[in-house]
Parts: sequence; structure tokens; C-alpha cells
Amino acid sequence: MNKLLDRSQSCLIASALAIALLGGCATTGAADPRDPIEPVNRAVFEFNDTVDRAVLKPVARGYKAVLPEPVRTGISNFFSNLRDPWIGLNQLLQGKVEEGVTDFMRFVVNTTFGLAGIFDVASEGGMEKHDEDFGQTLGVWGLDTGPYLVLPFLGPSSVRDGVGRAADSVAYLPWQGPRLMDAGDEIALRNSLTATDVVQTRAGLLDATNVLEEAALDRYAFVRDAYFQRRRNQVYDGRPPAEPYEDIDYEEAPPAAPAKPDAGKAPPAAPAPAQPSGTSQDAR
Repeated sequence: MNKLLDRSQSCLIASALAIALLGGCATTGAADPRDPIEPVNRAVFEFNDTVDRAVLKPVARGYKAVLPEPVRTGISNFFSNLRDPWIGLNQLLQGKVEEGVTDFMRFVVNTTFGLAGIFDVASEGGMEKHDEDFGQTLGVWGLDTGPYLVLPFLGPSSVRDGVGRAADSVAYLPWQGPRLMDAGDEIALRNSLTATDVVQTRAGLLDATNVLEEAALDRYAFVRDAYFQRRRNQVYDGRPPAEPYEDIDYEEAPPAAPAKPDAGKAPPAAPAPAQPSGTSQDAR
């Protein structure tokens, strides 16, 4: 934890902080109050989309085409296992002791009996997989999401979750333990693992992005709204409180004037008085 981030991680964090500062200085004239720097965010969104289409998506497709599904599943399990200790710590920070203990036990079981996490033995044994991060922990502590941010290379986020991602990126590194190799080899291993993790993650999202491209008219707004909804759902563990409806001012229509009878027509005749029961006009 005391080691310095490499240059690429430092650039990402610096970019996130720079955009956060822009969010604090920008005016709030955007259509969506959660997105006060929408022009900047849209520009970063387009940049990320260009990089994704030119590099990440083709590589992810090749990765998926070359490697059979069991191999891809094992690689995904390996990186998922590396996240379990940090997930467990966030569970404890949120006051969910039982879930936190389960996540630590998952890491021990899968690392020991699952060949460094390649096989998800813990899930087969009934230990549920969770997904927690420091951004969610900050949300549980009551910190608001803050303005919406699109981070370079990282995608949709917010001021709160940007801070959380910086913490996640440090804590997730599996090489925070004792140094087992020289600095050059360690950096090379770190970069290789990071690149593999990015590619396997992107490969798992290929179907989702295909649906997004076909369904959304404004992909930027769709991703932004989906991001806020998903993060709110995650913070409240799938049981978010009902959001209050906003007061909407409607223009009151003037009261309708009573209908008038048509000109030239006599008003309808009054009904005849009821006759007493058992009598008739002819009975006299």
C-alpha cells in the first residue's frame, strides 16, 4: 500500500482530479443538474468511444474469438478473486460483517483450492460473490455522488466515485506484498496483468455495448442515466428508497363556462308532476 503508483495510474488520477476541479468551477446551466460540465464530459465520452472502437473493441473481439470459453472463464475468475479481499474490507467498512467475512473466506478457499482463483470453488460451495467498492462505501457513509464525470479511459463516474476509484486502483494491486522480483520485472508483470484485465473485462461487455448502440438515440445521456441508477442501486444493495417526485407546475385551465341552449330552440319542458298512486284522470 505504501508503494507509489506507476506513471499510467498517476496520469489517470490526475485527469480525474482535473475534471473534478472543472466541475467545481463550471456553471450549472446544463439541462441535467447532475451534469454541470456536460460539454466537457461529452468530449471525453467521444474520446473514450474513439479509443474503444479503434483499439479495445477489436482486441476484445479477437480475445473472445481465440480463447475458448472455459479459458476466458478461468481468467475472469482469477482477476475476480484478486478483488475479493478489498470487497470484504469495504463490506466491513459498511457494517456488513457477515458478508465481509464471506468475501475473505472466498479468497482463501479459491486461492487455495481453486488454483489461485482460476476455479470458483467458493461459489460452488455456497459462498455468494459480492461486488463492493470504496465509492459505494462513501455512499453508505452518506456522501453524495456529486457532479457526473466521464474519466479518460475509465468511463462514467462522479466526484465521489472518482475518489473511490483512486482508492480501488491502489488496493486492488496484487503486488502490494513483499517484493519477489526486481523493479523492472515487477512493472512489466503489473502492466501485463492490467492489460489482460482490461481486455477480459471489455470482452465481457461486448454484448451489452451492442445492445446500447442499437437501442439508444443519445448514447451519452443513456449511459449517464444508467450509471446513476446502477450506482444508487448498488449503494442500497438493490433496495433504494423511493425518490420523491418533483413538483411540476401546470398551467391551470380557466373553468369551463356552463353550456348554453342553442339559439332559436325552446328550453326543454319541465317534467309533469307525478300522479297519486291508484288514480287516473278518467276516473271521476
